[in-house]
Amino acid sequence: MALAAAEVALAKSITPIAKFGGKATEASISRPLLHIRASIDSATVTPPARGKGKKEIKETLLTPRFYTTDFDEMEQLFNKEINKNLNQSEFEALLNEFKTDYNQTHFVRNSEFKEAAEKIQGPLRQIFVEFLERSCTAEFSGFLLYKELGRRLKKTNPVVAEIFSLMSRDEARHAGFLNKGLADFNLALDLGFLTKARKYTFFKPKFIFYATYLSEKIGYWRYITIYRHLKENPEYQLYPIFKYFENWCQDENRHGDFFSALMKAQPQFLNDWKAKLWSRFFCLSVYVTMYLNDCQRTAFYEGIGLNTKKNSTCMSSSRPIEQRQEFSQLSLMSRTQSSRGNLTGCWV
Repeated sequence: MALAAAEVALAKSITPIAKFGGKATEASISRPLLHIRASIDSATVTPPARGKGKKEIKETLLTPRFYTTDFDEMEQLFNKEINKNLNQSEFEALLNEFKTDYNQTHFVRNSEFKEAAEKIQGPLRQIFVEFLERSCTAEFSGFLLYKELGRRLKKTNPVVAEIFSLMSRDEARHAGFLNKGLADFNLALDLGFLTKARKYTFFKPKFIFYATYLSEKIGYWRYITIYRHLKENPEYQLYPIFKYFENWCQDENRHGDFFSALMKAQPQFLNDWKAKLWSRFFCLSVYVTMYLNDCQRTAFYEGIGLNTKKNSTCMSSSRPIEQRQEFSQLSLMSRTQSSRGNLTGCWV
């Protein structure tokens, strides 16, 4: 998720136990690893060698974080009696899309994964490990937040709550798939340990909406850009996970459409001058953070045949994003031109 982009100005960290409060919460945060195991495909994973499991990640400003929010405010925002702007028919249509679960059988591994990982050696091997590690953490972060929102909104707005729960299903599936990729390199993230040990960063609901909408929509463009590039240049297809990106990116797109509907139901977060300034701030900070991430990982993108600094998907994707009603005021990005062939990905 892209929320780390604005954290330096807005966020504070809290401990996992303070995150939701109460004994019920402590019980709930012990379940994510089990949920992920149930959500991913049934392919066998070779356990990492003894001592090779990775339990924590060094945190910096650009590191994927775990997030929480004001769940009481969320309940008010999605209360049908309080908020008359909620378009329940639109949410019900989106719910039917999520229930279809287009990617239910998509994330199935084969023997190519382990064979490809064994061929990646030297500095590029460590670069691939870092890519999988960061991506897995980011997806798992989304799972935790969406799962809790689904639980907390169940009574207030069952339709919205179920969508959040189904999005957490998608994020769990992605995280599990990426973690199995780490196992190909004889490593694995202990997601259960991370759930309990890492600090959670607090963001107000409107900032969750801004940043997550951007993150999901940019996620769509980064996946499809890499997929198209490698389809045209198969000699750079070093690891088969990229072959899954065409369908994978549609999960990101559906998540973004849902957050678009959420923001349209909260006009106070879009229409006044403060909201417009905040949305500009988030758009700029998310793009800048992603671009900095790209520049830090030039070796990875060069390894798959992409040029980091010539063009970046976080810039090329700004054009379709800003044309959406939710961020139409972000005209400062409208002159950015997209080009194919030398685009980098934006992994947060």
